[in-house]
Amino acid sequence: MIKPSGSITQVKKTIAEYFNRQVDVTVNLGRNKVLKYCGELSGVYPALFTVRPNDKDFLGKTSYSYAEVLCGSVSVKPSAK
Repeated sequence: MIKPSGSITQVKKTIAEYFNRQVDVTVNLGRNKVLKYCGELSGVYPALFTVRPNDKDFLGKTSYSYAEVLCGSVSVKPSAK
């Protein structure tokens, strides 16, 4: 089990600041598999948030829970562009 560093409320506040902005998403899929993509943070809800990828042919999960960010399996950062 991964030990969380921080709190869910702190993660929710940080994600809410990125609403309607371009973000870089990094997802750790396990077994040395990492998925990276850019998109717009399109929805912030009480239990999860959604990201709309810039690539129209993207075939992957685009909604994530705050617990995934807290545990480190998903990383969301504002895009440098």
